Amino acid sequence: MQKADLFKIVEHCDKTFRPESFTDYDGAVNGLQVENSGVVSRIAATVDASLATVRMAVEAGVDLLIVHHGLFWSPTVPWTGRRYELLDLLISNNIAVYSMHLPLDAHRTLGNNALLCAAMGFKKLKPFFFEKEQFLGYRTESKISRDELSKRLTKVLGHAPIVLPGGNERCQRIGVVTGGAGGQLKKAAAEGVDTFITGEGPHWTYALAEELRINVFYGGHYATETFGVKALAGELGKKFRLPWTFLDHPTGL
Repeated sequence: MQKADLFKIVEHCDKTFRPESFTDYDGAVNGLQVENSGVVSRIAATVDASLATVRMAVEAGVDLLIVHHGLFWSPTVPWTGRRYELLDLLISNNIAVYSMHLPLDAHRTLGNNALLCAAMGFKKLKPFFFEKEQFLGYRTESKISRDELSKRLTKVLGHAPIVLPGGNERCQRIGVVTGGAGGQLKKAAAEGVDTFITGEGPHWTYALAEELRINVFYGGHYATETFGVKALAGELGKKFRLPWTFLDHPTGL
């Protein structure tokens, strides 16, 4: 069985994403969140680090779990109940956890935004959505009807998006930011798009979309952020000659 050094994998990932150059949310904790013995023979990718996905990782026999949303978004003490079970499963099964949040969203080739744009067939991408001192997403000019854009997104994600039809029926200036950017429609509109594709947003954004005259597509926070972890695990598998798998645990959100 082919094996690789955990810390060489971590070094490669850190150089690829340069998390130190990003201002991320406090709970992101980009990088290696849990060590193992230092050896990796099988990789798994998943969107969220949770008890459920760690159980899946144990079942899959992996020793490195790549995630987009790591372990520390919520208060992490005390380590009791299910939190203890999660920690015990990681340690007793020798599973390391590597997490990458905004740097993975924004990466030009492995990122959620770039890969969703590619899957949608968007070309001539330009930086979009300046947040946390970085451009996180992309925008493109592509004349397409709102209905056709919805059909295309349905095909890419595997389910129909929620559509807020606040703008014209024909979309022309389209911005993409995966995840939970729906609460920032004003930012998207201010950067000149008439159509905004993201993961999720609050109820009040329906009226705001009408006010701003902008079309909004909510494709699901989870569904729009499966792309990056898959790409990273695949790239690591190829570079270090390791098998990898994707652990699908959709939230429906």
